[in-house]
Amino acid sequence: MSTRPSDFRSDTVTRPTPAMRAAMFSAELGDDVLEGDPTVRALERAYAAWVGKAGALYLPSGTMANQIALGAWTHPGEEFIAERSSHVVQWEAGGAAALHGLQAQTLIAPDGRLEPTEVERAIRMDSIHCPRTTLLCVEQTFMGDGEGPGGRVVPLAHLATLAALARAKGLHVHMDGARLPNAIAASGVSAARHAACADSVMTSLSKGLGAPVGAMLAGPPEFLVRAKQLRKRFGGWMRQAGVIAAGGLYGLEHHLERLKDDHALARSVAEICERHDGLHAWPNQVETNIVMVQVARHGWTPERLTDALAEHGVLTMPMSATSVRFVTHLDVGPADVERLERALAKVLG
Repeated sequence: MSTRPSDFRSDTVTRPTPAMRAAMFSAELGDDVLEGDPTVRALERAYAAWVGKAGALYLPSGTMANQIALGAWTHPGEEFIAERSSHVVQWEAGGAAALHGLQAQTLIAPDGRLEPTEVERAIRMDSIHCPRTTLLCVEQTFMGDGEGPGGRVVPLAHLATLAALARAKGLHVHMDGARLPNAIAASGVSAARHAACADSVMTSLSKGLGAPVGAMLAGPPEFLVRAKQLRKRFGGWMRQAGVIAAGGLYGLEHHLERLKDDHALARSVAEICERHDGLHAWPNQVETNIVMVQVARHGWTPERLTDALAEHGVLTMPMSATSVRFVTHLDVGPADVERLERALAKVLG
């Protein structure tokens, strides 16, 4: 039996495959701040084509990509609309306020499907007393707050309705597509059709695609001019970055189809958890690679369950006061799910 743990904490824990390492080792390099790194340029062209945008930037992280998008579309004192548990609101250390002087107008949509009528009501009136609403942020897939199913795919038709509303009201739309590849694999709808519902789109390379580092941000030419300035200001312009960009390019070219395997494993995880009294995992609503498990067993908390599973070599992450998150990825397989099943039987009986 393998001595390595079965790590379900996040899809960011993946290590480059041997083929990805080989691509990184042999990558053509240059100074991306001066004449440009050829591998970074190739990745930016490939991603821009994938999402159907004019151009793209390679960045160190998804958080930086989101924050650059917020800053590029807005001015200090303005307001953006987003779901209250979305990454740009909940998990970016207050960057919108600290970096850009922005205010967030948050709405509640447990499945990530912001209600168009609520979005319209949230847009501020034209008054000197009010902040100007300038941006709508959507998330695809939508992770959620841990109190319901996670990794939900927002349907294309719903995104299109939100985009039409935003544009009619003079708002730009930014898509946090950190796990957009998972949405593509689950829905069968192309990245370009999803991205057409937004003016800018971000995708993490270090999640389902398995690259060691990096994220992409794409949009129109005028947006990219501002985004490049912010990238410089944030210190996100790297030098011989092709050595890591090659991992992202390999993932984009070779790891999209295999995401369906992660989704199937996630459903197995949910089914196993659901069989235990006091655990609820919504197995029929698992769409992608994230499983949220509600812990309602007497005497048990998410932290206690996490610690108990870790003693049996299964790593997972408390996500809220009542839930534990499991995430499947290319570094877990059927054997790891079997280990989880055995561990739950020993821990919970």
